[in-house]
Amino acid sequence: MAKLRITWKKSSIGKPESQKRTVRALGLRKLNQTVEHEDTPQIRGMINKVSHLVECTPVDDQGGTLHEFA
Repeated sequence: MAKLRITWKKSSIGKPESQKRTVRALGLRKLNQTVEHEDTPQIRGMINKVSHLVECTPVDDQGGTLHEFA
């Protein structure tokens, strides 16, 4: 299954508490930290909720990036 590489790019200070919790639930603890998750509808929904705070890139099975998307 494909993976997504998610990087926290913008601070959540001043954002609603639900968005802060979503960033934490994605496994992001520090700004500019990157995590990888399976590409599931649940993860896509979380990314959609905080898309203005994170950058997301699809990753192929060998660990290389395919292309960026918004």
